[in-house]
Amino acid sequence: MDIAYLTNFIIDPNAPVAKHQTGHGGRCAYMVKGLQTVARSLQVCTVEPPAIAFKFKLKSKYYRTFSQQVYHPWAEPAVSRYYADRFSQWLARTNVDVVLSPDINLISFLECDRPLVLWVDTLYAGLMDFYPDYARLCPETQEHLQLLDRQTLDRCDLLLFSSEWTARTAIEQYNTDANKIKIVPFGANIDSDRSLDEIQTAIAAKPQQPCKLLFIGVDWERKGGDIALTVARELNARGVETEIAIVGCQPPTPLPEFAKLHGFIDKSTPEGRQQFHRLFDESHFLIVPSRSECFGHVFCEANAFGVPCLSTDVGGISSVIRDDANGKTFAIDAPTSDYCDYVCRKMEQPQEYDRLAISAFQEYRNRLNWKVASQQVAKWLDRLQI
Repeated sequence: MDIAYLTNFIIDPNAPVAKHQTGHGGRCAYMVKGLQTVARSLQVCTVEPPAIAFKFKLKSKYYRTFSQQVYHPWAEPAVSRYYADRFSQWLARTNVDVVLSPDINLISFLECDRPLVLWVDTLYAGLMDFYPDYARLCPETQEHLQLLDRQTLDRCDLLLFSSEWTARTAIEQYNTDANKIKIVPFGANIDSDRSLDEIQTAIAAKPQQPCKLLFIGVDWERKGGDIALTVARELNARGVETEIAIVGCQPPTPLPEFAKLHGFIDKSTPEGRQQFHRLFDESHFLIVPSRSECFGHVFCEANAFGVPCLSTDVGGISSVIRDDANGKTFAIDAPTSDYCDYVCRKMEQPQEYDRLAISAFQEYRNRLNWKVASQQVAKWLDRLQI
């Protein structure tokens, strides 16, 4: 099939993922690479965000100053109509079978004469009062976001969600037809082609002591860095020698000796990739106890190296981490002792830890990589054309 991919990121399907392509941009780049493997052709159309109109800047300042509320100019329907107009012009002269986008607001007002598909990890309704950037929203922005959600859900012929959580949001908040929804988890935003034998060798090479935890996150607070640090501290207090490596951010308080700060690592460079691989190879567990999370690519990435994950059962995480298959999720208000008890049980039984680590790699290989995800998407896209 011939696929049109609509985005506001500049993506070269034939180039390596660049440094600036982090977060959602990195996801889009890896998504494109995956879809290329299953499409007869894939054409990327990029419409970059428009300049923010002066009146919208004034609105933002007004809400911030007088009501301490957040106003998002990009959520204005006029902005989505801007995208729709330019995508429509491109589609009118482009021969494709299916149109797919990873962003709700890009296609909310798109008039399309071919099957339209959305592939996302959340709706805006799922973000409101869940993510910090979507707290204290002004009523106007709330209405805009809900309008964009509703318009896109109604227009799309197929809705691909990375988690059951997002599917529930669509059905419960907008009464979306469940028959249009398919669950397709994303993959790891990292290149890894290790074999099972290589993973088993890496697992066997890890010493039992110290127990090595790995925290990766740009947002210390949202990703639960303080919880991860407390878990490491409590394990040491229990007599379990533990170290924790911290990647991606600068914690707000001084770190104890058992915590090692690595800062931001650029995975787009050979040196950065090597450092990431080394940290995963050395670690027994990835621990990212997020307070809010729609999916969590980092869990897929850890599993690619046979590293089990510890996190919270919030948002879409439970569609990534399956208890005792590739890690463990805990209630958002679980005491850190619950994390410690789990780590201790696994570390005290080396055979049980090895089983969990190998199972984590199998979860990556069978479920949490872009090749498998794209193959699942291709299956659903083919059915749209029947």
